[in-house]
Amino acid sequence: MKIFYCFLCFFTILTSGFSQSKQKESVLLENGVSEQLAIFRKHQISDVNYKLLFEIPNQKRENIDSQLTLNLNLSDLSQPLLLDFKEKNSNIKSVSANGKSIAIVHEKGHIVIPVESLVSGKNTIAISFIAGNLSLNRNDDFLYTLLVPDRASTLFPCFDQPDIKATYKLSLTVPKDWKVLAGADVKETVEKGDFTSYTFGQSDKMSTYLFSFVAGKFNSVTQKPGLEMTFLYRENDKGKLESSRDTIFNLHQQSLNFLEKYTSYKFPFQKLDFASIPVFQYGGMEHVGAIQYRESTLFLDNSATDSEKLDRAKLIAHETSHMWFGDLVTMKWFDDVWMKEVFANFMADKIMNPIFPKVNHNLQFFTAHYPSAYAEDRSLGTHPIKQHLANLKDAGSLYGSIIYNKAPIMMRQLEASMGKEAFRKGIEKYIKKYANDNADWNNLVEILDTETPLDMKKWSEVWVNQSGRPIITDKIEYDEKNRIKSFEIFQQAEDKSVNIWPQTFQIGLVYAKEVKVVEVNLKNQNLLLKQLEGLKKPLKIMYNYNGFGYGVFPVGVNNLNTISSLKDDLARASAYVNLYENMLAGNHHPSYVFAVFLNGVQVETNELVLKIIANQTSAVFWKFLTDKQRIKAHEQLEGVLYYSLQTDLPSNIKKTLFNLYSSIAYSDSGKEKLYEIWAKEKIIPNLKLNEDDYTNIAMNLAIFKVYIANEILEKTRTMITNPDKLKRFEFLLPSLSQEESVRDAFVESLKDDKNREKESWVSVGLANIHHPLRQESAQKYIRFSLDLTDEIQRTGDIFFPKDWLNNTVGRYSSKYAFDEVQRFLKENPNFSPILKRKLFQATDALYRAQNIKKETE
Repeated sequence: MKIFYCFLCFFTILTSGFSQSKQKESVLLENGVSEQLAIFRKHQISDVNYKLLFEIPNQKRENIDSQLTLNLNLSDLSQPLLLDFKEKNSNIKSVSANGKSIAIVHEKGHIVIPVESLVSGKNTIAISFIAGNLSLNRNDDFLYTLLVPDRASTLFPCFDQPDIKATYKLSLTVPKDWKVLAGADVKETVEKGDFTSYTFGQSDKMSTYLFSFVAGKFNSVTQKPGLEMTFLYRENDKGKLESSRDTIFNLHQQSLNFLEKYTSYKFPFQKLDFASIPVFQYGGMEHVGAIQYRESTLFLDNSATDSEKLDRAKLIAHETSHMWFGDLVTMKWFDDVWMKEVFANFMADKIMNPIFPKVNHNLQFFTAHYPSAYAEDRSLGTHPIKQHLANLKDAGSLYGSIIYNKAPIMMRQLEASMGKEAFRKGIEKYIKKYANDNADWNNLVEILDTETPLDMKKWSEVWVNQSGRPIITDKIEYDEKNRIKSFEIFQQAEDKSVNIWPQTFQIGLVYAKEVKVVEVNLKNQNLLLKQLEGLKKPLKIMYNYNGFGYGVFPVGVNNLNTISSLKDDLARASAYVNLYENMLAGNHHPSYVFAVFLNGVQVETNELVLKIIANQTSAVFWKFLTDKQRIKAHEQLEGVLYYSLQTDLPSNIKKTLFNLYSSIAYSDSGKEKLYEIWAKEKIIPNLKLNEDDYTNIAMNLAIFKVYIANEILEKTRTMITNPDKLKRFEFLLPSLSQEESVRDAFVESLKDDKNREKESWVSVGLANIHHPLRQESAQKYIRFSLDLTDEIQRTGDIFFPKDWLNNTVGRYSSKYAFDEVQRFLKENPNFSPILKRKLFQATDALYRAQNIKKETE
């Protein structure tokens, strides 16, 4: 009640200021959608319907002529109506209001409809315009919209804020050999010469960022595993189609079944169709009625590992979960975008349990979330899960591993504190109360508060509103009989603040014949574990044994095979991650940590744990060893991996080991062996490789400077059967060139935003350019990359700025790169705080490498 009263006071002051003078337009009229504008428009506008027509030509360079008829109710005429349209003035052909043509006024990304052209109640605005191309993702023979978080206004005039939900009636005119997909079913089809016009029925209510359509040369299949669904795709590999298509439909239906039962709310929309897109920027996007996926994530063949199959299933479950969490109940403002993502990830993890009954799902949760969450939360660019957002134009900066990975960890701790059934009941009430509406974190907290004695506001203050993680330490005393006399643990915020994280986790006391597992419920700065008093001194103490806790824990490792000897898969995964985090904190030398990982690579039999070891082995090898240490380590690692590939191992383990081997086999003997595998002269038993794998091997051989690199790349080009993958490979070829001048030209070409349209391709190309073996020639482009970051943020999609930084300066650990970053920040004191945070996240390893290398040299 108090929150509502404060808002009412603020809103009264705001609107009274507006009504005093119609000249104070500058309060609302600014670039982007300010929080003040959003609040006013939510009060001003209701019952919105967009009727849209897009005429798609054959050639992607041609303009898309478009029409908008906007119907809405207005309750406040104290201010003009501001429609968001972040395009050139010349893209607006005409504007009319309530049947009368009016002058075009387009300022700071808004079309201004004057008060005198409006009436209280129902209004109709008609606008003829050329659609913006920024978010249309136009290709030669297909296109797709991607409008999250505030890109709808780059396509058509609209109210681009999440709490003004609307219905849509869409018409598309496209080349006649194209297929179409949108948020409602096609109601009418009319042939018009070389084109076909499709009229869709009225959509369900949705926020602007969830509106979408796909059009182009796609294959189509419809199945009814329960709900009838249609799938558009371009994949042409028969093996992948046969092994994947039915599974993809079934995974959607299994996700629907689980969510309907968990939320006690039936699937809320008129349809659930989806499309797979070769160049899609993300894994997936939850558009109402028309989910979009990256094609490579959906179509797997017989070489796919269990981990890859699980990742696909989780992605589908994630996007399907959004139908309830994000699409049905949407955040009021994008500062709560994390809420839809945390629930999608959290529910996806739950959905996996019955679908993959043999998988250790706690292990899967740990491997999926903890390393990524730590990577951002330990950096200088860390931030709270819930962030302040003053203007929607900055909403893309909110995305990252904190909301995708730390937030599910937080939610799992909350569920454990409340109890699973109490938590589920709270979520059920939340969905029912805010269906087809908008809600924020406070709304959810109020509901959960009624289901638990836990002080939700106090609990969420540190987990949701504060950044960082705790450092856990201990103080153990033993008596004369070598029994535990006193066992106390402490927590201190990594950033030296006074924050305390209430959480539960396990400690494993390892003895010769057993492991005694102890539950810890840490609520304060310290905790005396009285239940351990009198126990015999263990051989080893393994913290966070169940991978449930969050923070940096004491290592408790005293020899190289301590971790690998643990029988519990999750305990090993947690210990490996914790050892890596302790190395970054300066508690262990990289050479020692590398030796532990090298041992783990040889003996690990769980694919998920092996993936952790492989990723961290690669990171230590490339970024934290000195040049001298790396020479010795490379010889050991290359030899160990190749030997392991010859042994009798499961195919999924071999594939994981091979991926690591392929990335480091740059010695003369390593290149020779890798070439033999690529040329299929050497067949490794039970190692299943597909066309994409052979392409990646060829790329690695080029980077490793094999003397016949050009021949390998050319032969690879002729072997690629998928036209979309061929275009990707041809785009990447200059980044793989043996000629520095060709690579330089590739980098320079990225100044033009047209050459950055395929963002996932650009990221791979940059990784090729800035590969550790090429950094001597590539480091001159560190400053180039930093200087272009502002434009990358302006023109790119939400993940691209971080990807851009990760694959340029984020690839380095050298003093030169560190100095370049410092020089850039010094010369740009007004560099965007948002981008500075992304830069700090991307360069965390670079910063830490400076201190770690000093300690080891």
